[in-house]
Amino acid sequence: MGAAPGGPLDAGLQPFLGTITVDSSRAAVLADWWSAVLGGTVDGFEDYHVWVVRSPRLRGINLAFQQVETPTPGKNRIHLDLGAVDPHATAAALVQRGASVVAEQVAGGVTWLVLADIDGNVFCVSDTGPFTPA
Repeated sequence: MGAAPGGPLDAGLQPFLGTITVDSSRAAVLADWWSAVLGGTVDGFEDYHVWVVRSPRLRGINLAFQQVETPTPGKNRIHLDLGAVDPHATAAALVQRGASVVAEQVAGGVTWLVLADIDGNVFCVSDTGPFTPA
């Protein structure tokens, strides 16, 4: 991989990740589901057709669900990687809440489970391995 065209942004201009937004034809339902999974709350912004999940488990990042008539078809271009002390137990608990297991992957000594939420959005659960936040 090469550097970004034009080089890195000046420190004062560097963005930070504030919200991950998922399009859904059932945005409020999906926000409620993720709020229950993450132990958070939901703020609805109905004028904007957006529901935002806030939870300490998200470590300062918001998870938003935007109501759309038809979500973009095809493979997700973005997904969530969730860390868990016991990924298999966490996955089992998520399945009890409506998620489905898509696959189990192993690479570089890290095992992760690929799941789909109640709207079919793919996400992963692992013990975080090398992806543990600094």
